[in-house]
Amino acid sequence: MVHSCSTETIAKVVREYEGVRRKHSIGEMVRALRIDAPHVVASFGEDAAVIRHNDEALLLAADGIWSRLMEADPYWAGYCSVLVNIHDIAAMGGHPIAMVDIFSIAKTTIQELVVKGMHDASAQFGVPIVGGHLHPDAPYSVIDVSILGSARLDAIIYSHTAKEGDSVVAAIDLSGRVHPSCALNWDSVTMKSAHEVRAQIAVMEEIGKRHLVTAGKDISNPGLIGTLGMLLEVSGKGAEIDLDLIPRPNLAANNMTFEQWVRMYPGMGFILTVKKEHIPELVGLFAGVGMTAREIGTVNSTRELRITYNGQETQVFDFIDDGIMHLSDEDVACLAR
Repeated sequence: MVHSCSTETIAKVVREYEGVRRKHSIGEMVRALRIDAPHVVASFGEDAAVIRHNDEALLLAADGIWSRLMEADPYWAGYCSVLVNIHDIAAMGGHPIAMVDIFSIAKTTIQELVVKGMHDASAQFGVPIVGGHLHPDAPYSVIDVSILGSARLDAIIYSHTAKEGDSVVAAIDLSGRVHPSCALNWDSVTMKSAHEVRAQIAVMEEIGKRHLVTAGKDISNPGLIGTLGMLLEVSGKGAEIDLDLIPRPNLAANNMTFEQWVRMYPGMGFILTVKKEHIPELVGLFAGVGMTAREIGTVNSTRELRITYNGQETQVFDFIDDGIMHLSDEDVACLAR
């Protein structure tokens, strides 16, 4: 149960969370950079760009790590720089191929730890780092990674394709811990075998091939509710979800509040929209790789995200007047082409 939390409290916590607010400038970047290219099937608004290449698609993504995480735990920052990129390819139903990095170093004392974290994640997931660029004398320490993946063109899971009437499903590996260096990171990966984590990534590729979902994203820095909001915003849709249905570990045993959980970056987690008839098969596939998947709500045409709990109901986002990425109607229409 959500216990003493009110929907108003949760809505406020999510809206004001830095992981959400940091996404506000995306719309401006989309308008400044987007150009049409015949071989680009999808780009902004997706976890990875989709580039047509003969009979398949290449998937291209990049992610950077918050400097505060680098300062708190250089090893975990290096590990996460790999993890988040692999998530982006998996969320698209793709197979990760290889990565390159840009490493800027102000404190040489962190270099060994960051590189070890990157190496360990790369080896665990079986995705090599094949090159990149080093700034050994930068005024700050930052790690950025770009990843290449591939997928069948007809098996890609997009973010912008949620449909009215779809069920919203959250799938998370609940077997983990709050990471000791970051109270908003749920680590379900470092203690797992290579076989286990690779199976969790591969299940998304299988879900894409079976066409079991209409849209999806990996749960990233904005947390579960914020990530769902980004999916709905680019889809031009809304949704209502029940907080009590959100999969969660034993919060008390992990010394964690529900407000903390909904802002968590999980070691393995996805938010998906699904036709109701496909939910049992989807839940079974996730269960087979140690993940808990549960229907938590329904997509609608309102273009707002609302949360309910114990008879309460509150709006979190209005995507017409105040979305997460501040996309215009024209932006959304262009992304949906």
